[in-house]
Amino acid sequence: MRAVLIQEFGRPPEVATVPDPTCPEDGVVVRVEATGLCRSDWHGWRGHDTDISLPHVPGHELAGQVVATGAAVRGWAVGELVTTPFVLACGACRPCVRGDQQVCERQLQPGFTQWGSYAELVALPRADVNLVRVPDEVDPDVAAGLGCRFGTAYRAVTQVAQVRAGETVIVHGCGGVGLSAVMVAVARGARVLAVDLAAESLALAAALGAEPVAADRVRDIADRTEGGADVSLDAVGSPRTLAASLACLRPRGRHVQVGLLTGADATPAVAMADVVARELQLLGSHGLSARSYPELLRLVVDGTLDPGRLVRDRIGLAEAAVRLPGLSAPGSGVGGVTIIRPQED
Repeated sequence: MRAVLIQEFGRPPEVATVPDPTCPEDGVVVRVEATGLCRSDWHGWRGHDTDISLPHVPGHELAGQVVATGAAVRGWAVGELVTTPFVLACGACRPCVRGDQQVCERQLQPGFTQWGSYAELVALPRADVNLVRVPDEVDPDVAAGLGCRFGTAYRAVTQVAQVRAGETVIVHGCGGVGLSAVMVAVARGARVLAVDLAAESLALAAALGAEPVAADRVRDIADRTEGGADVSLDAVGSPRTLAASLACLRPRGRHVQVGLLTGADATPAVAMADVVARELQLLGSHGLSARSYPELLRLVVDGTLDPGRLVRDRIGLAEAAVRLPGLSAPGSGVGGVTIIRPQED
């Protein structure tokens, strides 16, 4: 099969012919119809994830058709259109038993712990625990984004922050995750303010129902919200946006960290005296478990949520190999989500 192959961290990947994946006994092989170009894969390409060994195929948000099933698989058949969370849970550890598969103690992750979906085929173990059937009404391009960016934002807004109608929500960063969070929060009846550097991203956030705020005007948010927001999300992942998110909150407000902080930024300083004095809540959000997908898919099917509005362009594997290193450039996440179609290159 053809795949985007990383031979050395930080050096441009290439499209190469590699062996087809072997079907796991408890898993499936999926013919990838759509997979997202995501900054998390850029972190992997840079060598920021210790789970990755070289050579490596990135890609962790996907949708496609099952083409092979393992001997132990009971719930899936060849020909079904599926997606999956980026966390492949074990289903048996303490968090999984509690229903928290997104923080499984023995999680696997396509594109990180194993080869991923920037390829014509991908092997997915633990199929009976993690696969999600894609309804006929949902396009593969849309379903792919549910595996990471949209699913992550959905959990952050609905399950972690528990945003309610009438609350005020600030979203810092209008890339794929941030715009998804805007859409979900607006659908829940919240007043949403979206913060970004790029006018194009702010325009899309406004089209989704948010009030756009230029990043250099964050200091005005307290006045615009009569003392601060109920909820503020850092969808970027930096000490600066984390600090801005906390500063935007009212007393007893909820900060949700969605964007990844890596390298030297992995342990940022936090003004804990202020957190205590104002009784702020600091919350983390990591993906969405497979068991939560039915409720999300119902909202997509009935039109309450329309992730397809976030898809800005569609590319093949060759273009993906060029664009992955470019995700570090300013403005690379402007204007929505890029979908890779490995079968059409």
